[in-house]
Amino acid sequence: MSHPSANLDLFLQNREALVHYAVRITGCRARAEDVVQDAYLRFANLSSDPIRQPLAYLRRIVRNLALDDLRRGALDARVLDEFNRIGVAPQMTAEPEDIVVHRDELRQVAAALADLPERTCKAFEMYRFDGLTLQAIADALGLSVAGVHRLVREALLHCARRLDRPVD
Repeated sequence: MSHPSANLDLFLQNREALVHYAVRITGCRARAEDVVQDAYLRFANLSSDPIRQPLAYLRRIVRNLALDDLRRGALDARVLDEFNRIGVAPQMTAEPEDIVVHRDELRQVAAALADLPERTCKAFEMYRFDGLTLQAIADALGLSVAGVHRLVREALLHCARRLDRPVD
């Protein structure tokens, strides 16, 4: 096992370079600082054989954590974009009562979609869940763009009525 003080010295001597390296991947200084801190904690808690190239190993940990952070940020952005697109604000910490209410609403939406004609439901799912454009859906279903728009709007209104919510 590497000596803990040697690991700390190595980290402190190279911390700024590691942060700079992480910034190039994450694009954000604050996130890079967090990544480098997490990398050091992992590096300091290694209980294996001595590492031949500890700086290279530490740099690899920083790289992997920065890429994980970047992927997680991209996923979070896609989820928030989808929530914004459908007009629902996500709650980051849900109370048990809220979870029950949201699950019930989801069941209501699923039941509402099941009531619709298959083509209307398919058009709505392709637009809202698959993120396809109206033109792509029109091409896939052999309809006009206006026809697809009408089907999507019809499905949205039907779901909103089921949930007793106004639609713009």
